Amino acid sequence: MFMTVQPRADYAAVSCPAPETVPELKLYLLPEPGAVSMQPERPLVIVVPGGGYEYCSAREAEPIAMKLLAAGIHAAVLRYSCAPARWPAAALELAWSIRYIRSRAAEWHVNAVAVCGFSAGGHLAGTLGTLWHRPEFAAQPMAEISCRPDFQLLCYSVLTLGEFTHPRSRENLLGVSPDSPAGRAGIESLSLEKHVTRQTPPAFLWHTAADGSVPVENSLMYASACRRNGVPFELHVYETGGHGLATCEPLTARGPEQVVPDDTGWLDCALRFIRRRVPEKP
Repeated sequence: MFMTVQPRADYAAVSCPAPETVPELKLYLLPEPGAVSMQPERPLVIVVPGGGYEYCSAREAEPIAMKLLAAGIHAAVLRYSCAPARWPAAALELAWSIRYIRSRAAEWHVNAVAVCGFSAGGHLAGTLGTLWHRPEFAAQPMAEISCRPDFQLLCYSVLTLGEFTHPRSRENLLGVSPDSPAGRAGIESLSLEKHVTRQTPPAFLWHTAADGSVPVENSLMYASACRRNGVPFELHVYETGGHGLATCEPLTARGPEQVVPDDTGWLDCALRFIRRRVPEKP
């Protein structure tokens, strides 16, 4: 089943401009049990594309969702509000999306809701994984339903807004100078590695050591924070390959440099991580 819904966010309430394009959540749901499989329930993974909080990358959207569907996992793609919308507009949309899916979980045979973010979309996914309890998310529709993901997949993600951040993502998210008081407060508040707790959901992370846009330190610091706080995590750092690799295959490559066979294994590792979180029933 395929359907599209519009995430709800009260932009006036958070004092940020409304987006120039309407955000949307596209859902790709596998047939009901018995149609093609006897599996009674399945996890649903919300794919959150990157794009520096400036746009949503098509290469990190449906191609990833189709890979998940082929592996027997429900999928969704969130195209969220980007600049000129600022924090917390996109985060509110992702929180609403998680709550909306949970409100239909019994109907859709969903037994877990997770997030899979790429680059700046990884920061957005990690925001809900790390800061889901913040007051910003308490005044939304369906606030009685948790917006904490059951687990998170963070792919060459922007996770810190400090020294090793992607400056353009930080600028588009905060909309202020990093040297201003508001900028310094935003960096402290939204550098996710500083806010991991024992309640942070399990994390799968992958990155390349050669990433020249979003340094690998983003994943290293977040994984270290998970380790300190007893949060289950899995980290893969590949030697070769730059930024924005998506599937690392011709399917999502803009050029030959983004076809990196040595890195394609991240998806199989991620699928095994998902199945450890939500074991399939015989």
